[in-house]
Amino acid sequence: MVKPAVSRDAFRGLFALYAEKADHEHDGEHRLLKLFASTKDIPDYLLELWSDRTQLLDPEIVGSMLIPRTRQIADGSAHYDHASDFLHALLRDMERKAH
Repeated sequence: MVKPAVSRDAFRGLFALYAEKADHEHDGEHRLLKLFASTKDIPDYLLELWSDRTQLLDPEIVGSMLIPRTRQIADGSAHYDHASDFLHALLRDMERKAH
């Protein structure tokens, strides 16, 4: 299988970065770190899709989709059981933006 352009560790790093900046009083850090831990089980095909779609869109557009979703996790207004669920939601957003 071809190695994705965005590594698993790079994707994990997104959760670590946002967890560091999260509101520690409202358990946002814990919610993001839970997703961070689950990234080791993301299927390779999802990371490949993420790589492909991030390359098609401007980085600012990707950030404009990523930042609100991570803030929603941190403030408790959105919940994902696994990082794959979060990634699926991002991929749907990216698909809509691409068309």
